[in-house]
Amino acid sequence: MPSSPAVPGPATPGDDRLADLRTLGEQLPRFMRLVHALKAGQSAESRAALFLLFPLERLGPLRQGALAELVHADPSTVSRHVAALIDQGLVRRVADETDGRASRLVVTEAGRAVLAQVRTDREAHLARVTAGWTAADLTALTHLFGRLLDDLAASLPSEPTATPVAASPREKS
Repeated sequence: MPSSPAVPGPATPGDDRLADLRTLGEQLPRFMRLVHALKAGQSAESRAALFLLFPLERLGPLRQGALAELVHADPSTVSRHVAALIDQGLVRRVADETDGRASRLVVTEAGRAVLAQVRTDREAHLARVTAGWTAADLTALTHLFGRLLDDLAASLPSEPTATPVAASPREKS
């Protein structure tokens, strides 16, 4: 009978993997606090609502329920944010081609302009922060951070009744 893999114990001198996992476990909350501090100048409501524009632009028209599932948020919270985005003219509802009773959310030109500004601001800030980095370091971080995010997302529990949202061809590449 094959033995089960050993469960790692506390980090010991020379145990680089466990030491790295411990360091990562301390760095992630620090990262989250720093991101929170960077966003402190924005109202929480507008920040949360704008967050919904990114998947809508990347994946195209989505039903509101699918959007809530995709961003791992409560449907009533997403509903409130979508209403704010519609009121601001950043999103509009269109009829669902497959079910005329349902609607999908689409980013408007004004929404695309807001997204472009948010991206420009983010990229300018990241350019300042990483100005002393080599191109190879930035590429390595980008690749590994994306991999970490993908693996963390894959580790989230899924609801048995959840309907997966198909990725667009852009998302798969």
